[in-house]
Amino acid sequence: MNELDSQYLTLLKDRINLRHIPFSERGSRLLLFQENDHLQIKLAERWFKIDQQLSSYRQRPPILDEWRFTDEHGTPLELEITTYPHRLDCRSAVGTFSIAFADTETLLITLPPGTCGLTFQAHLDQVYPDRRGGILRLTGDIRRNIAYTTNGRIVRHVVEADANNTQRVHLIIQAGEQGALQLNITPRLGFNRYIPPPAETLAAAAQRWHAWFAAVPPVSEPYRAQYYYAWWIMRAGLISTRFYTTREAMTPSKIHYVGVWQWDAYFHALAYRHVEMNLAKDQLRIVLDHQRRDGLIPDAVHDEGTVTRMTYPVEADVTKPPLLGWAAWKLYEIDHDVEFLNEVYEPIVRWNNWWFEQNDVDGNGLCEYFHPYSSGLDDSPLWDEGVPVESPDLNTYLCLQQEALSRIAFAIGEAEDGAQWAQRAEAQAARMVRWMWDEEAGLFWAKRPVPDARVNVRTPFNLFPLITGRLSENITRRLVAHLTNEDEFWSRYPVPTVALNDPKYEPLTMWRGPTWVNVNYLLIEGLQRTGYVDLARELRQRTLDLLNLHDDIYEYYQPQTGEVPPKAASLFGWSSAVFIELAIQAEQDKSHGEASH
Repeated sequence: MNELDSQYLTLLKDRINLRHIPFSERGSRLLLFQENDHLQIKLAERWFKIDQQLSSYRQRPPILDEWRFTDEHGTPLELEITTYPHRLDCRSAVGTFSIAFADTETLLITLPPGTCGLTFQAHLDQVYPDRRGGILRLTGDIRRNIAYTTNGRIVRHVVEADANNTQRVHLIIQAGEQGALQLNITPRLGFNRYIPPPAETLAAAAQRWHAWFAAVPPVSEPYRAQYYYAWWIMRAGLISTRFYTTREAMTPSKIHYVGVWQWDAYFHALAYRHVEMNLAKDQLRIVLDHQRRDGLIPDAVHDEGTVTRMTYPVEADVTKPPLLGWAAWKLYEIDHDVEFLNEVYEPIVRWNNWWFEQNDVDGNGLCEYFHPYSSGLDDSPLWDEGVPVESPDLNTYLCLQQEALSRIAFAIGEAEDGAQWAQRAEAQAARMVRWMWDEEAGLFWAKRPVPDARVNVRTPFNLFPLITGRLSENITRRLVAHLTNEDEFWSRYPVPTVALNDPKYEPLTMWRGPTWVNVNYLLIEGLQRTGYVDLARELRQRTLDLLNLHDDIYEYYQPQTGEVPPKAASLFGWSSAVFIELAIQAEQDKSHGEASH
C-alpha cells in the first residue's frame, strides 16, 4: 500500500495542527509541537521526584526546543507543514523534511538530497558528540537521554552549553537520496542509533495507522471525519508501560492528564472493545493491579505510584465511582469471554464490599462520598457544604454494579451468588426510593447524613436512579419531565451538570454547569432501559452534534452554546470514546431501520 493511498490518512490531513494538538504515536511519551517558528518536543511524563507536584509537568519546559531546519549556511528555513496521523511533511526552499515515528522513543527525519542543517537545544547537562551525531544526557536522580544520529556526512557540528544545563546543537549535513537523521529520546541506558531505510519507516508508520482505522466499525458520513479523529485520539493517547503503569493504558488527555484515572478507564474500554478487546480489558486490569487489600481501587495510577488518599480539600481515602462491574459486563457482551469474568469477579466483589463496609456512616444501606474527588465531580456544588454526602449517583452506580455482579455470577456458574446479587441490586433501588425520593419535587435528593440535611442543588445526578430501570412508571415519568424541561436540563446541548435555573449554575466552570458527555451516555442508557427510546435517540443526536462542533474533542462544553470553556482539556479520551460509542449506536439503529423495511 502506498502510504497516502489510505483514505483514512488523507481524511485526517492537517487535523493535527501542532499548535494545540501534538504529533504522537501509540505508546509514545513524545509530543511534537510547533511553537512560533520552531518545533519542540515535550514529554508525557510526570517526574514527581523533580517537581513534587502531580500536575506540574503541564508547565515543564520542552526537553528539546528551538528545533529548526536550516540551509547549508545555517540560516533557518521557512516551513510549510502538512500533517497526517503517521507523518509530518515540512516543505522548505531546499526540499521536504518528513518526520515519522520509527518506534515509541524514536523520530526519524528524512533529509532532502544535498546540504542542509538542523539546530536545536536540549535541557540536558552533558553532551558527547561523535562522527554520526551525539548523545546528550540528564544526570542525577532523574535520567533522560537524547541520541541524535545521521546517515549523512556531517560537515559542521557545533555544540554550545550555557549555565542552565542547556545544550545548543548546530548540524550541517550532506545527505544522499536516502538521507535521514534520527532522534531517540529515552530514559533507558541504551540508545537506538540504527537508522533503517527511511522509505520503510514511513511505510510502516502509515500501515500501523491504516490498520487501526480499517479495523473500526463504519459510521455515517456526517460523523465520519470526527469519528476517525476520535479514533486517532484513542490510539495516540495511549502510553507505554513503565513502573506502576503496568499495562498499556489510555490517558484522559496526553497533554493535560498523564496517567490512568479509574472511571475514565471504564469509558475508554467501551471504545476499545470494538477494535482491540485485550486493550479494552487492560484498561480495567491496570486499576485492578493496584487494588488495595481492603478492596479500594485507586483514584489514579501514575508511573511513579497510585493515588488512594488525599489531604485536599479534606483528608480521606479517594477513589472513583464504582462502574467496574458495569464496564466488565459490556466487554463480555461483545466476546463472551467467561475466563475474563472469572478473572475480575472476586476483585469486583471486594470493591463493592469496600463501599458498603467503609462508606455508610448512618447504616441505612446507602453509601456516601467521603472525598469530593471520589465522585469524579471534583468541584460540583454537591460538596459546597462539606462531606460526607449520600448522593443518588453513587448509589445508582452501586445498583448497576450489583446487577452486573449478578449477571457475571450466573455466567461463571455461581448461581447462588447470582441470585443474591440480583436481590441486592433490587434492594439498593428500593432504598433510594425510600430515603432519597421527594414526591413533591419529583427528584432524588443528595443529603449530608451528619447532620441530616438535604443538599439543595439540582444536578442531573438527582435524576440518576432513572438509569437503574427499576423505578415505578410515575417516578420515571417525573424524572424525564425534569430532564426535558428547557429551564432545567434540556439545553441546546444537554445535559448541564447543574440545572440552568439553579442559583449555582456556572456554565463555564467544570462540574458546576458544563455538559460532560459521559453523563449523557449513562442517561441515554437509562432512557433506553425505561422505554424512552425516541428521547434517548434525541439526546444521542444532540450529544453527537455537540462533539462534532469543533476540530478537537474536549473535556466539557458550554451547554447552551457548545463553546469550549477556557479550562476544558483538549484531546479528551472519554469524550472521544463516547462519540465513538454513540456514532456506532446511531449506525446500528440506521441499519436496523433499513433492515425492517
